[in-house]
Amino acid sequence: MSFNEAWHALKTEVRNGRMVRTHSGQVQPGDVFVALAGTRVSGSTYIAEAIARNAGYVVTGPGQGGDSSDGALLLEHPDPREALGELAAAHFGTDASCPLLVGVTGTNGKTTIIHLLEHLLRSAGMRVGLIGTIGATWPGGSFTSGMTTPDCWTLHQILARMRDDGVTHACMEVSSHALQQKRTAGLRFEVAALTNITQDHLDYHQDMESYYQAKARLFAPNATQPEGPKHRVINADDPYGQRLLNQWGGVAYTLHDGGRLPKRGQDSSAAIRILHGEMKSCDRSGLELRMDFEGQSWVLDSSLVGRHNASNLLAAQGVGLCLGLESSRMTALEDFSGVPGRLERVTNPLGLNIFVDYAHTPDALENVLNALRELRFERLIVVFGCGGNRDRAKRPLMGQAVCRFADIAVLTSDNPRHEDPETILNDVQAGLGGGAAVIREVDRKRAIERALEVMRPDDVLLVAGKGHEATQQIGEEYFPFHDPTVIRRILGEGPGHASGRVLQAVRPCA
Repeated sequence: MSFNEAWHALKTEVRNGRMVRTHSGQVQPGDVFVALAGTRVSGSTYIAEAIARNAGYVVTGPGQGGDSSDGALLLEHPDPREALGELAAAHFGTDASCPLLVGVTGTNGKTTIIHLLEHLLRSAGMRVGLIGTIGATWPGGSFTSGMTTPDCWTLHQILARMRDDGVTHACMEVSSHALQQKRTAGLRFEVAALTNITQDHLDYHQDMESYYQAKARLFAPNATQPEGPKHRVINADDPYGQRLLNQWGGVAYTLHDGGRLPKRGQDSSAAIRILHGEMKSCDRSGLELRMDFEGQSWVLDSSLVGRHNASNLLAAQGVGLCLGLESSRMTALEDFSGVPGRLERVTNPLGLNIFVDYAHTPDALENVLNALRELRFERLIVVFGCGGNRDRAKRPLMGQAVCRFADIAVLTSDNPRHEDPETILNDVQAGLGGGAAVIREVDRKRAIERALEVMRPDDVLLVAGKGHEATQQIGEEYFPFHDPTVIRRILGEGPGHASGRVLQAVRPCA
């Protein structure tokens, strides 16, 4: 039997219910075991265990298998991760029937954009599912995976559940890790969108070029989609976005005049269509944005603030246009009030200006701080830190971003994980070199208390880094910690607001 015949037969069996495993310890008699390579260990290392557990089939990479072994049929596939996607699509039927897929990748803005899209598409009568940082949700169901983009098998399972519940469109965040590991294998994207690419995850990708190449996978042809996604929506204000546009074309959204944009991509048929946005105003009540696209013009008033949110609104509208929505539909976004943990206002009985944001990269933090600075509060106070066991190189850059915009920087723990919190703070403090005054407090709750103690009525406080997260990881343990809840408890249980009080701990940056 040839490989193609054997592979077709296996997919038929999987479609009819034969189970697929990627963990050798979970293999049951007759199961298919797909040997995936990890970051340190080859997937073939676990083939013997899968066979010992009476696997019916073993799928492995070239040169790592044979015709058969102890009753298990070994198939050498050119790419086991692509193989897993094909098998998952067959098992769940997502190759035959699946919600229309929109994938959004980029360093910042992914969560806000998929929520904007959900709001926009639902207003047009579509049933929409979301998959992202805060989990998977859809009308009639939900799923918690613990990852921005679930593993390949789980992702197909979620999409099948959405389909069975009548979901027509699924909008998902696609992380660089997921693209590098081909977790989206076996899926066809109607639209792929890029927000931006700035420094993050270099502990995994090592350098910015590798990080970019991982993101670029979403826009390129692949085994499931040889022509690539049907539509590409790309931020032309980002230099990496420019590279993608030069290669593939698509809808280029921009807050600039668009004069430097190429007219076509590398393929002469890959035309670039320009969605231009102009910020007419931006204040504490929100922003006014004017759009121009292929002879059409319209205006949008949004309660979101900041240039980064103007860009997010453009991205969502670009996707909407690719999905066939008329420009007149875009005003539905005026009712969108925001995403939990993304520049979320924390209402409180004292009427203080307090916001929580998930910003945990230098660029994201700078965008949010700049947005708040433009609203002309008396002083800008920032509580922030950096996560442990992650890209150390970005830590001083986070400090630099804060010192460029903040009047008072309160340096504290984020999720220390398995690192010494004081060591993390030392790395961040290396970038706190001018402008702001600094309070250093490793305990996050106490840091928030100290920030509130120095607030004046017309100040603004940003608590950054954790956003919607409900826990704080210290070592192996996860402790309940939700920034908005902690803030409200402090203000509700405390003795009162220390307006105008300046702590002796405040000192200028070294």
